[in-house]
Amino acid sequence: MNDPRRLGRIAAVVQRRRKQAEARRGRRAQLDSVAPYLSLVRAPSQIQPVPKQLPIQVRVATYNVHRWSGVTGRQAPDATRAGNVISELDADVVALQEVLRPFDAEDPLTAIAEAQNLHVAFVVTRTHRRGELGNAILSRWPITSLFVLDLSFSRLERRSAMAAEFDLGKRSLTVVATHLALRDRTRQRQVRSILSHPQLRGPVVLMGDLNAWRRSKATQALEAELGAHHNHCWPASFPSARPILALDRIYSRGAPVETLEVHCSAAARRASDHLPVIAVLKLPANLLSSRSVE
Repeated sequence: MNDPRRLGRIAAVVQRRRKQAEARRGRRAQLDSVAPYLSLVRAPSQIQPVPKQLPIQVRVATYNVHRWSGVTGRQAPDATRAGNVISELDADVVALQEVLRPFDAEDPLTAIAEAQNLHVAFVVTRTHRRGELGNAILSRWPITSLFVLDLSFSRLERRSAMAAEFDLGKRSLTVVATHLALRDRTRQRQVRSILSHPQLRGPVVLMGDLNAWRRSKATQALEAELGAHHNHCWPASFPSARPILALDRIYSRGAPVETLEVHCSAAARRASDHLPVIAVLKLPANLLSSRSVE
């Protein structure tokens, strides 16, 4: 044990591992210091024709896919589970949170979008050791414009919001997908930043994992500005095995919420620790005029 050569080798190994760990921390800190950015915008290879008659109702959904790692978070990532749930939702627009796009494997997000003939946009909030982590929007309609909001107001949490605009004839519909902070004070700043953005005009839908586990100033601001749904209680969506908290919500301005419910299929209970929430919105009358497709 007192062999100097052996002690020297041990010291060299320890020093090498320490330098490697410091290098990894440095690379991670450098990547995490980058503001959220738009990483993917893609149309399906088989684009569906735009209907001549505009829809009277729009079906939207929000879903935290838990990095594709199942209900416990300790399962091997398998996006097929969440992909099956997204198919069950049969929604026109789906907001996804905790989407993981791995560095060294096939991208499950684009695979899901392609398999279901959906347009897709993805914003990187931060880098995970397995890949890029962030928010996504899947849509049956082409996305006409996009912008990203950096909501990282805390050193402990990197957060973002993505707003996608869809052309629905005379006016447009904007969908904001986000994943808000755990702390009330930070979440309040994030909500103010979203609501005050000058590009959020006309009918707006805001949805995502809002971490709204209690009535706070952030949720009060959302209800005052965007309006609460007509039910008295938000549907509980977390944890998926036995939901007790309404973390996942859908707010709308200019397009009243007609129905709001949690999607609680057997597949959804296994695919993530969150259940999806679905809403049916009624579009304003001035959005319902027919148009011809050139």
